Amino acid sequence: MSTAVTTKSYAHPEVLVDTNWVVQHHKDSNVRIAEVDYDPTANYNQGHIPNAVLFDWKKDINEPVKRDILTQQQLEALFSRNGISDNTTLVLYGDFNNWFAAFAFWVFKYYGVKDIRIMNGGRKKWIEEDKPLTKDVPSFQATTYKVSKVDDKIRVYLTDVRDALGKKNVGLVDVRGPKEYSGEILAPPEYPTEHAQRGGHIPGAQNIPWGQAVKEDGTFKSVEELENLYKPKGITPDREIIAYCRIGERSSHTWFVLKYLLGYPDVRNYDGSWTEWGNLVRSPIEK
Repeated sequence: MSTAVTTKSYAHPEVLVDTNWVVQHHKDSNVRIAEVDYDPTANYNQGHIPNAVLFDWKKDINEPVKRDILTQQQLEALFSRNGISDNTTLVLYGDFNNWFAAFAFWVFKYYGVKDIRIMNGGRKKWIEEDKPLTKDVPSFQATTYKVSKVDDKIRVYLTDVRDALGKKNVGLVDVRGPKEYSGEILAPPEYPTEHAQRGGHIPGAQNIPWGQAVKEDGTFKSVEELENLYKPKGITPDREIIAYCRIGERSSHTWFVLKYLLGYPDVRNYDGSWTEWGNLVRSPIEK
C-alpha cells in the first residue's frame, strides 16, 4: 500500500509561472514580462529581468487625479505603448513578494485581460537565485489594444461593504498586520503618511495577514496550507468573500490566492479599504 501524501494542485495553476519559465520565455514574441513597482528608482532602475517593461504602480496603475484605478483609456494606452495585444501572455512580477504585481493582475482582470500570469516569488526570488539582471530598457512596436469587457464582479465599493455587514453568507477578511487590525497603529511603519483618521477594523472582519500565504522565498504556500489558513476563520468557498487592507494592494494578493489558487467562486476586492472606511463619519469600527 502506498504511503505517499497526495498534494492538491492549485485551482488555476495556469496563472503562475516559475523563474525558470521566465528564463526560457522572456524573449518570446508573444510574451511580455512586466515589473510592477511601488518605487522604480529602488528596484527596476537598479536592474530588472531582461526584456521586462516597467509598470509604475503610482503612475501607470492608478488614475492620477481621482482616488481610483486607471481608466479604460489609460489601460489601453499603457498596453498599446508596451506592445501588448489581445494574444499576448502578460507575466507580472514585483517587489514586496508580488503585492503590486497582484494589484496589477486584479486591475487588468477587471478590464477583462485574458492571459495574465504571476511569476511565483517575484523579484525577491529572481535575485536570490542569482538570475540575470539588466538596466537596459526594452522597446516594442506599439499596438492598438482595446478593452472588450469590464468585470465589475471582482470589485466592491463602500455601499457594498455596508450592505454586507452582519450577513452570514459574507466573509470579510482584513489582510493587514495585527497592529493595524487592532487599531494600535494607523499605518505600517514604512508608509507612515498613508493612514486613516481612526484605527481598527470593519465589524466582523477576520484578520489573516496577506504574508501568511507565502513561504520564506516569497512563493505561494500549498493548497493544504492555504486551506488551513483561511477555512478555520470562516473564509470558506460557500460564502461571498470580501478582502480589504489599507489601499487595496495587499488585499488583491489575498484575492488572487482565494480566487485563483483555492478556486473560491465569489471573491471581491474592496480597494477603497481602510483609508476610505477609517475616514468616514459615523462608520462602524471594531478594535
